[in-house]
Amino acid sequence: METTQAKVYYSTVSEAIDTLRKKGYDVDFNLAENCIVCFADKYSPEQFDIIEVYRYEGNSDPGDEATVYGIATKSGVKGVLVTNYGASPEGMTEEMLKKMK
Repeated sequence: METTQAKVYYSTVSEAIDTLRKKGYDVDFNLAENCIVCFADKYSPEQFDIIEVYRYEGNSDPGDEATVYGIATKSGVKGVLVTNYGASPEGMTEEMLKKMK
């Protein structure tokens, strides 16, 4: 699967998350050093695809910037990852940074 930026824009981060949930993205992923995690499961960059991406910029506070990802793993798990815009944990591999870009 190829990563594509969503053609639809949602007003808020929560609206994007709610819509992804309705589409079956039912788990929450967290960003780790060189992978994404859900419960005890870890997925390296080659084990998942980013299907939808929504970026939000804060009007006055850069801290309000966020990116919402709709992610599908090769094993069939679908979920949501929300990061601060441009966030990258220290020590993250170049492969993971490219995946999240």
